[in-house]
Amino acid sequence: MDSNIFPLILTVIAVLIALFVGFVLLKFFNTWLRALLSGAPVGWGALIGMAIRKVPYTEVVNERITAVKAGQEVSTSQLEAHYLAGGDINNVILALIAADKAGIDLTYEHACSIDLATKDTGKTVLEAVRTSINPKVIDCPNPAAGLTKITAVAKDGISVNVRARVTVRTNLANFIGGALEETIIARTGEGIVTSVGSAESYKQVLENPDAISRLVLEKGIDASTAFEILSIDIADVDVADNVGARLQAEQAEADKQIAQANAEVRRAAAVAQEQEMAARTQEMRAKVVAAEAEIPMAIAEAFRSGNLGVMDYVKYNNVQADTDMRNSIAGEPNTSEE
Repeated sequence: MDSNIFPLILTVIAVLIALFVGFVLLKFFNTWLRALLSGAPVGWGALIGMAIRKVPYTEVVNERITAVKAGQEVSTSQLEAHYLAGGDINNVILALIAADKAGIDLTYEHACSIDLATKDTGKTVLEAVRTSINPKVIDCPNPAAGLTKITAVAKDGISVNVRARVTVRTNLANFIGGALEETIIARTGEGIVTSVGSAESYKQVLENPDAISRLVLEKGIDASTAFEILSIDIADVDVADNVGARLQAEQAEADKQIAQANAEVRRAAAVAQEQEMAARTQEMRAKVVAAEAEIPMAIAEAFRSGNLGVMDYVKYNNVQADTDMRNSIAGEPNTSEE
């Protein structure tokens, strides 16, 4: 009984092994054969391992074939590692080939680093290499930001609108960690404002727009960036506004309003003082009236005490009448009627 089971077990094992080998051949044979015939052989173990790790082995093998055909020796393990790191192996291989054909020194490791560094920036390593080969033009300011020109003011108060175009190419050595296009645009705009602001007159800017380019280039605006600036060209420059005159007019208007406010304060103070003096005059008149009202009582008291006689009183009235007559002739008010 035992002797019959043992051969059966061996047969089952052999069948399982045959099935496994057949499955492997059916699944990987075409890919293995294509790699072999392309001069970029890939081991069976590598193919099975990639399948177990859920790596698209067909894509990896195709990229290896492309690289080898272009003279770039890249192993499947290198491609698999970059894929698992989240990189784009197709862009890396195409970038390597483009750099090699253009005579640019770019290693596989550096290409992978650039690819991973540009993953969240919307850029690719292939685009970086192509920009290094064929320089690109950056508009300053960026039209996508809603601006068409940069406005700067010369020393004579005249503002000038300037639009520049910066020609750059990728600096692959500084691409990782280097500032991108936004920094180039910002620094160029700063240089334009500085150059126009240092000009004595807007006419100098209009006559020599290349002075702006020279000053901006001298500032080394491509330092610590991912680009090398080839040229800065002033595409357009025109007069915007007489800022100095407008500011002077606004200052004059402000001074006028301040002067009017001060004059109003002085006028209000004068009116208040006039009212105060009128009140004081009325007060003094009231005192005079009160004092005059005491005269008849004093005369009566003088009669009672015997200090004033009838003839004295008559003489007093004659003097008073004479005074009123003189005042009437002189045109002065009658004091006896007040």
